[in-house]
Amino acid sequence: MKYTKDKIAIDSLNSEQFRVTQENGTEHPGTGQYLHNVEKGIYVDIVSGEPLFASGAKFDSGCGWPSFSKPIVNDFVNEIKDKSLGMIRTEVRSQNGDSHLGHVFEDGPQETGGLRYCINSASLRFIPLEKMQDEGYGDYINQVEKQ
Repeated sequence: MKYTKDKIAIDSLNSEQFRVTQENGTEHPGTGQYLHNVEKGIYVDIVSGEPLFASGAKFDSGCGWPSFSKPIVNDFVNEIKDKSLGMIRTEVRSQNGDSHLGHVFEDGPQETGGLRYCINSASLRFIPLEKMQDEGYGDYINQVEKQ
């Protein structure tokens, strides 16, 4: 499957999704659609469809945003130094869609590598496990089940 920045997808974003993914915005804590989602499946970039995070890597960090310990495919997630807001953080963007996803921090669970990918729900689309094959994500089913 080819993942690209899709103008049609961008044009169909709601105002919050556009603000977050295209204007580097951040959702208000505790408001994201996927914060409390516990279904098995994967989270993909809402713009390009790139597979980003599996449900098995999701954990409750208490920070107010969905948190993940690792990406499905490291190459689909770019980490960029962010010096905005008077601090140094690491921004997370999708590789092909160039969507702003959130930030990664080094305060995650030590048993899973110590990282916490703090991600805006507005930048994601969730694909339940039972729909992954039909939507072209069958190659990633094993990652969902073994995590």
